[in-house]
Amino acid sequence: MSVNLPPDLPENIFQTVFEKSPGSLLVKADSPLFTILAASDAYLVITASNRDTIVGKGFFEVFPEDESKFGEDVNARNVFTKVIESRQKIDVPTYRFDVYDPIAKNYEIKYWSCSNTPILDESNKVAYILNTVVDITGEVKAKEGAIESEHRLRLATEAAALAIWDLNLLDLSFIYSPRLSEILGHSPESGITLSEIRNQVNADDMQNIVLKAFHESLITGKYLYEVRIYWPDGSLHWVKTQGVVLQDEKRQPVRLLGTILDITETKRDEIRKNDFIAMASHELKTPLTSIKAYIQLLAQKMASSNDNVIINMLSKANQQVNKMTDLIHGFLDLSKLEPGKLQLKMQDFDINQVINDTIIETKTTSTGHIVKFEEQGPIIIKADKEKIEQVVNNFLSNAIKYSDKGSKILVSVKKTDGDLQVAVADEGIGIKAKEQGKIFQRFYRVENTRMKNISGFGIGLYLSSEIIQRHKGKIWVESKEGEGSTFYFSLPLQV
Repeated sequence: MSVNLPPDLPENIFQTVFEKSPGSLLVKADSPLFTILAASDAYLVITASNRDTIVGKGFFEVFPEDESKFGEDVNARNVFTKVIESRQKIDVPTYRFDVYDPIAKNYEIKYWSCSNTPILDESNKVAYILNTVVDITGEVKAKEGAIESEHRLRLATEAAALAIWDLNLLDLSFIYSPRLSEILGHSPESGITLSEIRNQVNADDMQNIVLKAFHESLITGKYLYEVRIYWPDGSLHWVKTQGVVLQDEKRQPVRLLGTILDITETKRDEIRKNDFIAMASHELKTPLTSIKAYIQLLAQKMASSNDNVIINMLSKANQQVNKMTDLIHGFLDLSKLEPGKLQLKMQDFDINQVINDTIIETKTTSTGHIVKFEEQGPIIIKADKEKIEQVVNNFLSNAIKYSDKGSKILVSVKKTDGDLQVAVADEGIGIKAKEQGKIFQRFYRVENTRMKNISGFGIGLYLSSEIIQRHKGKIWVESKEGEGSTFYFSLPLQV
C-alpha cells in the first residue's frame, strides 16, 4: 500500500491504524471540512473510490450525504462532531450509503457498519479520526430475507389458522405463536406453560398417542398425531399436531418444531357421519337377518328336489347376503373406532384354535383355494378373541379375493422375541411398492385394473390395523406385484 503521508502525521501511528484496519479512512479533525488524509487499499476497493480523487478533499465533498435520509445517530457529520467533543470511539452498526458502479453506470445499494476512533495529539485533543468501514450488504439482505420469510410464514399460518411452537429439549423452554392459546381455549394474550397444555390433553390420548409419537419421533425425525383436548370451560375439542425433530452436530435431538391445528369441526362431522352409518347399518341388520332366514328355509325345502338351478340360485343369494352382512358389520366397527368407543374384551385363548375355526368358516363360503395352516402347538395369548378373529378373517378373505382359484394360501404362526406373529401368504396379484404404505388407510383401495370387478369399500385392512394397534401390536405387508402378498400382524405375548 502506497500512501502519501501528511507531514504532521507520525509514521508509527499511520502504520498501526492502517495495517490493522484494512478498510480504513484517515480523516483530519478540521470540522466542518473533515479532510481525508489517507485511505487504505481495501477502503478504495469496497467504496469504488480512487485515491487521487479523494485524498486531500473534504469527506462530504467526496461522500455527500442527503441529511433527510439519515438520522442523527447515523449522520456522518454528527458522528464526527461527537467523536471530537467526547474523545470517545463511536460505532454505527448499520447504515445505507449507495456506491456508484462505473461499469453498470448506476448506484448499487450498499449497507455498512463503521467505527470512528479518535486519535489524540500531544495536547490531548482529537487531531484525527480513523473511520473504519465494513460492507455488510450481504448480511442485511439475508436478514431482510429472513424477516420477509418469517412474515410470509406468519401470514400463511394465520390464514390456515395454524399455531407454531418450538420446544427446546435441553432446557424444556417453550415458545409459541399467540394462536396456540386460542386453539387451547385461552385468550391470545394469556400465557400458557407446557405443563398446562399437557394437562388439557385427554389422559388416554396423552399416554397412548402423544408419548408414543414423541418416542417414535426421536427415531424417525418427524411426528403427526390427533388428540382430544379439554378447554378450561370443560368442552371437548380435537387438535392435529405435526412437526420435525432438529438434531445437533452429534445427531442428538435438541428441539421439536411443530404446528397445531384445531380440527374440532372436522371431527364432529366425522362423528355425525359415523353415527349415521352405525344407525343405518343397525337398521339394515334386521331385514337382512330375515332375508337370510327365508333363504335358508327355501334351501331346506328345495334340498329334496332335483331342481339344481334353484338350489344353486339360493346358494348364491345366501352368499350375497353374507357379503352384505360382513359389510354392515364392517361399517358398525368403523363407527366404533372413535376414541373411547371401541372396547376390548381381553381374555386368554389359543390363537391356533381361532385360526382353525376361521379357516373352516372361510372354506364353507369359498372352496376354490387351497388353504394350509402351519401351527406350533397351543399358543395362549391375552386379547380380544372376537376382534383378533376378525383380523384373521380379513386377511384370509383378502387372500381369497385377490388370488386365482386353485392357488395356495399359507397361514403360519410363530413366536418371535416375546411376540406372537401371524402371517397369511397368497399367490395373488400382489401390491405395488408405492401402494404398500397406504394399504391400511381408511377407504383406500389399490389402483389395479384387475380390481375393478372386486367388491369392497377399503375398510377391512383399516379396521384390522386399528384393532392390532389397540392391542399394542404391529401390522404390515410384504408384497411383489404379480407374485402375491404376505400380510402380518404381531401381538405382545404379555399384554
